[in-house]
Formats: sequence, C-alpha cells, structure tokens
Amino acid sequence: MSAQKADNPMRKIRVQKVVLNIGVGKSGEIVEKAQEVLRQITGREPIQTKARKSVRDWGVHKGEPIGVKVTVMRDGAVQLLKRLLIVRALKLPTSSFDDEGNVSFGIKEHLEIPGIKYDPETGIFGLDVNVKLERPGYRVARRRLCPSKVGKKQKVTRDEMIKFMTDTFNVEVA
Repeated sequence: MSAQKADNPMRKIRVQKVVLNIGVGKSGEIVEKAQEVLRQITGREPIQTKARKSVRDWGVHKGEPIGVKVTVMRDGAVQLLKRLLIVRALKLPTSSFDDEGNVSFGIKEHLEIPGIKYDPETGIFGLDVNVKLERPGYRVARRRLCPSKVGKKQKVTRDEMIKFMTDTFNVEVA
C-alpha cells in the first residue's frame, strides 16, 4: 500500500459502538438485577429487551421483558472494550469476526471485569459483547434524508478487522 493510501483519513478504521446484552429468559426481579449489572459496568442506563413472540414451553409471553442491553459509543466504547478484552486474556477466535465489520464474544461471569465487585443480592451474570467497526463515511447509510449504500471499498473486511484489533488492542487472534 502506498504512503498516500495509508495516510488517507477516510481509510482509518474506528470503533463505532459496543453493545452489551444480558439475556435472562424470563421477566421479573432478575431483569432488574441484570439492569443493575450493566449499570455498574458501563455507568449508563440500560434498556429492557422484550420477547417477540410467546413460547408456551418456556413460559414466555409476547412483549414480556426477558433481557437488557446498553450501547456505548465513541471514546467510551474504546475504554470499555479495553476492559472487556482483559477478561478474555486479549485472545479472540477467528469465528468472532464476521464479514460486515462486527466482532462478537461472550463473558461467562461479569465479576471478571476489572472494577466490578461481587454483590450477593445481585448474583452472577454472563453477557454478550458486540463491537461494530467502521470507517468514516458510514453515515450515508444511516442518515434520514437521502440514505445511500456504502461502497464496497469503504466496508471493513475480516482481515482488516483482525489487523485493527491486533494493532490497537494487542488482541491475539487464533
């Protein structure tokens, strides 16, 4: 790659957002506890996710809250991602990366995250972490007036994501 292409600010990859999700599977007090866990981890107010359809065998009804999620964007997302990758010992499998600019991994116990203390009343929760990587210019797909498609060259490939995560966060991809 030439020096001119490497210095182009429109080619730089960045972390657009980090989404944390705890799927509880049933409503009630346990959803409130999961909300408190996400509030502890991010310092932001999580929202409840609701069941899309009823499942009689599981005792889940349509519209019932069965999980919580929170989205962290920009600089806060980078700081949070650094803390969450420490739990995974800075190692991610290749299967965590997709072809659309997303990286996903799970954390078995939220207590492993640095700065989180155990509260016996809350309990222990596992969570899913989803990271969206993008280049500048993706706004054209999300804008309200005249949305457009993002060009193929502007999309982030799997190899570029792996290189970005390795260089920026010192992640080992196996």
